[in-house]
Amino acid sequence: MGSVDAKSGLVANGIVGQKRMREEVEDDVKINSEVLRKWMHPVEGLANMRREFGEHGGVNMSIEASTTFTVMEPETMSKLFEGKLGPDRDFYIYSRHYNPTVLNLSRQMAAMEGTQAAYCTASGMSAISSVLMQLCSSGDHIVASNRLYGGTHAFLAHFLPRTSNITTSFVDIADMSSVREAIKPSTKVLYFESVSNPQLIVANIPVLSDIAHEKGVQVVVDNTFSPIIISPVRHGADVVVHSMTKFISGSSDVIAGAVCGPADLVSSMMGLHQGALMLLGPTMNPQVAFQLSMRLPHLELRMKEHCDRALIYSRRLKKLGMKVIYPGLEEHPQHNLMKELLNEGYGFGGMLCLDLGTTEKANDLMRHLQNVSLFGLMAVSLGYHDTLMSCSGSSTSSELSKEEQDSAGISEGLVRMSIGFTGSVEKRWSQLQHALASLNLVPDNAKY
Repeated sequence: MGSVDAKSGLVANGIVGQKRMREEVEDDVKINSEVLRKWMHPVEGLANMRREFGEHGGVNMSIEASTTFTVMEPETMSKLFEGKLGPDRDFYIYSRHYNPTVLNLSRQMAAMEGTQAAYCTASGMSAISSVLMQLCSSGDHIVASNRLYGGTHAFLAHFLPRTSNITTSFVDIADMSSVREAIKPSTKVLYFESVSNPQLIVANIPVLSDIAHEKGVQVVVDNTFSPIIISPVRHGADVVVHSMTKFISGSSDVIAGAVCGPADLVSSMMGLHQGALMLLGPTMNPQVAFQLSMRLPHLELRMKEHCDRALIYSRRLKKLGMKVIYPGLEEHPQHNLMKELLNEGYGFGGMLCLDLGTTEKANDLMRHLQNVSLFGLMAVSLGYHDTLMSCSGSSTSSELSKEEQDSAGISEGLVRMSIGFTGSVEKRWSQLQHALASLNLVPDNAKY
């Protein structure tokens, strides 16, 4: 197995020997600082990682299922707790701290996002909550987008003020003057999604990062909707969080999250005395880490197919006269911005929205698409190989009040679709088109 610098998230050159030999080694692993500073395309970053082989030479890495780890000498134990030895030298204490299998997946995530380090967690919300609680203390302030996943909004609006005396101002991040005005001396974090859930509004990451950094504020970006497609750190963000449950998993069978950012931050989050990840304990199961590490190599192929189909359907829906929201359409208000931000060749995202105006029409369409046309499934979440549909206002954004939904531009008839890639494009389109026509949702002047 290759050794890993826990503070960089990058794999160092060299082969690690038996534990008894490791305990005799005193030289620190060296990491080229130029490599740390150089941004690399996410696909190339993953491809250029050092390969982690199995214990007996298997092409896949081994799963380290142990919760605790032995040492050869008693003095080593105290060095571990003093921080003099750690994963960078292939020493481990306890899997809530670091686990080799989870750490390998974390290195993959760091390579994909172009950050110095990363660590993976038991859920997307645990990644979000842990990093915000690490960066903020009692009395601190956060500026956040008013267009966020409902769970994140609830955490910022209700949980943090009650438990930690951390407050949040929600603003329209497309209004840069509002962002500037919301930042005050106690502000520690500017938080937003690269592509908002559910309205698919694209954040101007470079400008927002500049505004935050001028005030000494850290920028945390949720990149769940656009892995591979957008690299927030490339555009100025400090920290990237993911719900790996979604596109990265691709199978809706595991819950997982990730924090990607500076080595010092990730290291502090794993600290024995003040680390949010270590002390709150959102520990990823090594079996889950193994599964996800096997899926990352083909994430680029899956994302491209999600995106290609979403663009085809959105264009055809637009031609039918439907009110469709998709960043790949030239009519989308942030279309040109998205073109500037995206990593070329992977599309504009696998999510699209149809605004049908009323909850009744939205429910009728989803019911028909699932139970009659067989186009997709009524379910929350996203990134699955089949299309998933939900009415956002009454599901994933239901944590927002009616006033907050109105402010965020979430209409009661907004149907969010995570476009899958099973079945042929033409077969799926015929199913969607048939449902719209059967329910008389297509305008009379539509061009078939």
